[in-house]
Amino acid sequence: MRKRLPEILQRLEKGGLETSCHATVGAGDATLAAADAVQRGFDVIIAAGGDGTIYEVINGMAEKRVRPPLGILPLGTTNDFARALGIPRHWEYACDLIVEQNTKLIDVGKVNQRYFINIAGGGSMTELTYEVPSKLKTMLGQLAYYMKGLEKLPRLRPIELLIQSEQVTIHEEVMMFLVANSTSVAGFEKLAPNAQLDDGLFDVFVLKKCNLADFIRIVSLALRGEHLTETRLVHFQTKYVKVTSPDYVQMNLDGEFGGTLPCECTVLEKHIPIIVDASGESSYHIKPGVNLPR
Repeated sequence: MRKRLPEILQRLEKGGLETSCHATVGAGDATLAAADAVQRGFDVIIAAGGDGTIYEVINGMAEKRVRPPLGILPLGTTNDFARALGIPRHWEYACDLIVEQNTKLIDVGKVNQRYFINIAGGGSMTELTYEVPSKLKTMLGQLAYYMKGLEKLPRLRPIELLIQSEQVTIHEEVMMFLVANSTSVAGFEKLAPNAQLDDGLFDVFVLKKCNLADFIRIVSLALRGEHLTETRLVHFQTKYVKVTSPDYVQMNLDGEFGGTLPCECTVLEKHIPIIVDASGESSYHIKPGVNLPR
């Protein structure tokens, strides 16, 4: 980002956007900067980073009465949210989408007093994304998560959960639970194949107690999108879900630490406008005849 910043700002300004840049200096800074940008009346807010950066920006915007469109420059390790929207990873194409300003209203999840746009979850494996050091993610990318996952596998333990919604009540020992708002979660592009960002519904997944071999097998099925018929995996859609536990359970919100249980997850329908590809095509796949810039 540092190396490309002058070119990025120039491309945005050529497209008619007069830009102001804020470099974050620590956890929570992007939330404060986004809230300040809304307060100052900016027409567009651009989050340059990964899912954690977008999470912070969303939390700075979600409670505001006026919420300007959010553009995304996907510069993180997995970029789940950008991937779900088909936002191109290459900075030039991402800038061009922002200049076009074609927007789509998306749902936002509210968990207690925080907000998320992609995923809320709990269980030992959901802690991976905020336990992997930033430097390791920068050096190794997605491999850093796999390394951390292998390290945690032998220590996997079930947790007792009470999960309540209009559709389902579950009270038993489980390995993890996930509340998904999009199709791409934690690098799994087919985890919630029927999820939509604007349908007013969460896709909830609960993995029941199982041994290590079954856990690995179910994860392998999820990578291929063949997990929905697995008997140890409960899946349902809902607008609201409450999760409690007698155990100490940490929450993961869009790859960041989100406090601990209990939690109540509520959908805020079509709450924030996001700048997307007007063609509806996934720009992760370069269109024929387009040459990648160096």
